[in-house]
Amino acid sequence: MMFKYCTIAMTLLAGVASANPFAAKTTPSNAASAYHAKLMKGAVPTKNSQIRNLEGNGDDAGDIDLTGYSLRFEKCQFVKAYSQDLAEAGSDTVLATQRFVIFRLCPAGSCSSCTSGYGEYVIDMEQYLESAVEYRQAEQEDMCDTCDAQCYYNNGDDAAANGDDAAAADDGNNGDNGDEERRRLTTVDCDTCASDCEKIANMESNYYLDATSFVSCQQISDQTDDSVALYAGPLCASQGAKIKIGVFTDQYCMFLDSSKDVENYLTDGNGNGMKLSHALLKTTYTTSDCISCLADYDGDDDAGKSSAGNKEVCTTLYEYAAKCESYHGFEGISSNNYYDSSNQLANEELVCDFISSLRGGTYSQDGEIVIGGSKVYTAGGTSTTGGQKFALTFFIIGTVGLAVYSAMLHTQLTKGGKPNLAAQGGAMA
Repeated sequence: MMFKYCTIAMTLLAGVASANPFAAKTTPSNAASAYHAKLMKGAVPTKNSQIRNLEGNGDDAGDIDLTGYSLRFEKCQFVKAYSQDLAEAGSDTVLATQRFVIFRLCPAGSCSSCTSGYGEYVIDMEQYLESAVEYRQAEQEDMCDTCDAQCYYNNGDDAAANGDDAAAADDGNNGDNGDEERRRLTTVDCDTCASDCEKIANMESNYYLDATSFVSCQQISDQTDDSVALYAGPLCASQGAKIKIGVFTDQYCMFLDSSKDVENYLTDGNGNGMKLSHALLKTTYTTSDCISCLADYDGDDDAGKSSAGNKEVCTTLYEYAAKCESYHGFEGISSNNYYDSSNQLANEELVCDFISSLRGGTYSQDGEIVIGGSKVYTAGGTSTTGGQKFALTFFIIGTVGLAVYSAMLHTQLTKGGKPNLAAQGGAMA
């Protein structure tokens, strides 16, 4: 069973490593389209590929419709497995750390519960963070642009209320779309967004670095006569519920040094100490703010919604991930529309078992194998059956009972009085 888990783990990593970038033909005109274009540089078209329309909005991604679903982070997990490269290099250890993220595609409107009709997936952490961070960065930039425009409109309205007709008229002339533009910009809170965006813009001047700068392994300290070079990269924390930045002793961020704090090695150009801002990184693993897979569309009619297609972040992660779907009632790879359905279906049970092992405690937080009983796949991981509970209770009670009985026998044998021979009719010699 463990050999099968290692096999699927290596397969996942090989799939990511084999991607060959190619240039997108479109030029991005805003943050969202820039994100889409960058994602498509990592897409690998194959025969009958799921990604058929590389210049579109993802609505022809193998005819897999994800618009009715939302993407939710589930867990991050390290796995230590045998590495042939480390063995051939004569390394001190032959166990390399692999990083995985489990995520779900939940039915829209039920992301907080997500108990049925969903798909569950496992993907290399670097691939997940690359896509999720880029999407959240674009979302953040659009929020600040919207905040600037929305609060600008509000200032114009206030000016008109105060009798400053010239200022109000000047504000109105900056937008030809009028009501349509105002309607589009009603998604921010001017009481908070302005200060939030100001903090983002002035982050480095306030001696902060964005933690997402280290989602790919980065060197933070040079090698010296007394110490090795140090690197910063992502790690799983809080039993996989969070992703943080830690200190590693190798350029691939496989070997964690938990005794060190990354902020002790971060400085600016003038040698001033820097701290990490985790605000953006937190959005990649939050379970309270799912990413809708329905692409943005103009207008609010059903026609625009029906033709919107999938968001690229959902399409890309779905494409690269190993899939466990039919167990939960999700029709994806089981659909005749999916280009690689036969191969995926043949390995689905293996993938589901591997996800179960990641969720169910087969590995510790740092990737070590935990010795335990066999695991059976369930939607929520592993659980104790009624028979197991009964047997455990029976053996505990039985053991206590035998201990008490043994103590009673011991007392009778060691503390009993001497025999009364006279009472038994005997005579003294």
